[in-house]
Amino acid sequence: MSLILPDYFQTALSQINTAEIEGKESNPQIDEYLKAVGMPSDDDIPWCAAFVCWCLGQHEHQHPGVPTARSLLQLPNKLEYPELGCLVVLKRGKFRWQGHVGFYLDHYLDHLYLLGGNQNNRVGIGMYSMKKVLGYRVPV
Repeated sequence: MSLILPDYFQTALSQINTAEIEGKESNPQIDEYLKAVGMPSDDDIPWCAAFVCWCLGQHEHQHPGVPTARSLLQLPNKLEYPELGCLVVLKRGKFRWQGHVGFYLDHYLDHLYLLGGNQNNRVGIGMYSMKKVLGYRVPV
């Protein structure tokens, strides 16, 4: 039996280890992610939502095209439980607009493993508390 991964998730996997450049310079690939949400070239600004929107856009999947993680909660296909490759939107920070978004990989006990952008300043895998989950979505 072979596993079929969503096209946008395969694209996300291909970007692992794309990293910010320290200093004034900006990684041209991250600039491409930012362009997907109308943001200027600057890999020092939060870019997790830009990465997700860029991955979706590479395969003409619907996305809000704005640079906030919580904007991805607007996608219509809600899930009660996560599936491999679905979007996971998390709470982050002190303000209601703040958040983080990535693609679901797995979970263990009360933690999720997400593939996402701007995780330790790179595209990579991070572990997050399930208590921070705001919602799961599957792109159209």
